[in-house]
Parts: sequence; structure tokens; C-alpha cells
Amino acid sequence: MRHELTWNGHSNFTLRTDGLTILIDPFFDGNPSAALSAKDITKVDYVLVTHDHGDHVGQALDICKATGAKLLAIVETCAKLVSKGLPQAQVVGGIGINIGGSVNLGSVRATMVQAVHSSESGLPVGYVLTLADGYTLYHAGDTAVFATMDIYGKLFSIDTALLPVGGTFTMDARQAAVACKLLRCKQVIPMHWGSFPVLEKNTRAFGLALDDLGVDTSLVECAPGQTVALQKNVFSEDCGCD
Repeated sequence: MRHELTWNGHSNFTLRTDGLTILIDPFFDGNPSAALSAKDITKVDYVLVTHDHGDHVGQALDICKATGAKLLAIVETCAKLVSKGLPQAQVVGGIGINIGGSVNLGSVRATMVQAVHSSESGLPVGYVLTLADGYTLYHAGDTAVFATMDIYGKLFSIDTALLPVGGTFTMDARQAAVACKLLRCKQVIPMHWGSFPVLEKNTRAFGLALDDLGVDTSLVECAPGQTVALQKNVFSEDCGCD
């Protein structure tokens, strides 16, 4: 089974799998690296939010209301968006979930996991998404490296990790390389870099840190707007990824 993942810049990704379209941290408007605007998003089944800082919750409310997509976030962030006009019926389970909980989004099993950061409501989180064929994708959200990543590396066989590497507000290149070692992920796509002046400008330091620490994780470098095809035990480059 083939899955397609598009990096929309910053921490914003579109996952297409088994007929589903899932948006994660849908920050389009105001995102300097996004090629699309929120109004361009017309077909979405689920919107996942890691925490409610503006550059992550983004246009989740508008996109859900315009497309009928269901929202998944930690319970307090769901409640906050409902208070802002999101219909309760469009919240997964009517309330959302909490850290350690899992829920089925069609054929995708979503597990909410810890992140070490801050949030205006609830707590910051990441997601482990187990796809229909067992392919496992981890979106870390905004986070520092933390010891529990070692447990997640044992609980899940992570094929691809999406990790912030930009520093300042999240872990930097070397911390992210250590995170790869703890997670035992097969490959990593760096995110949360290059979008704002205070963040790391490229992924060079991250690649050097992986090599320096001897981490057996393949670095997949993408530019905003590019799509990669994900398959179990196979990585395919599409749309100019290098």
C-alpha cells in the first residue's frame, strides 16, 4: 500500500492514505513557507492539532467548518475550539482524547503521545499514526528531546518520524539526532525549520549530528510543497525531493 505525505512548511503536513486525507497542524495563512492558503483546502477527513499555538492550530477551525472534517486534539484544546464555533459533532469522540489514548480515524490508528513544550490550552502532544498496512508515522509536534522517546521506540516500530530541528522553540539539530536514536526510527523528515528568521536555516547541522552520533536513521530532505511516497520498507521520492 502506498501513502503520500506532503510537507506544507513549518510543522504542517498532509497525509493521504487508503482514501483518507489527514491534515496535521494546518498552519497555512501566515506561514511564510506554505504554497497554499486555507481556502485552497477543500477535501479533508480529519484535522489533527498538536497544541494551540497559532503556528500549529493555524486555520483548523476554518478548515473544519468549511470541509466538515473532524478535529482531533487534546480535550481542552477541543473544548476551546468548540467555544469558538466548531460544532461538537465535528470533534472526534465528541471530546477528543488525552495522552496515552488511541482512536481509530477510519483505517488509521492515532495514538496521542507526550511532547515537552507549552500550550495555551491543555498540554502539547505528538501523534503516532499506524496506517492500514502497519506503516507507522510519528509527528512529534513542538518538543524538546525527552527520555520517554525511548519507550515510544520500543512500543512502536516507527517507519518515519517528523521531528522539529529548528531550535529556539524546539529541540535543535543535535537533540533531534538523539531523539532519532531513542525512537529507533527508520527515517526522519525534519520540520519546524527555515520558516521564520530565528529558526535554523537548513538541515545541514542535523545531518552532521546524525553522522557524528552514528545514528542509523535515514535523513529525508524535502522542501515545502513537496510530496513523498511512503511504503513499508520502501521510500520513494516524488515531486523533486532530494
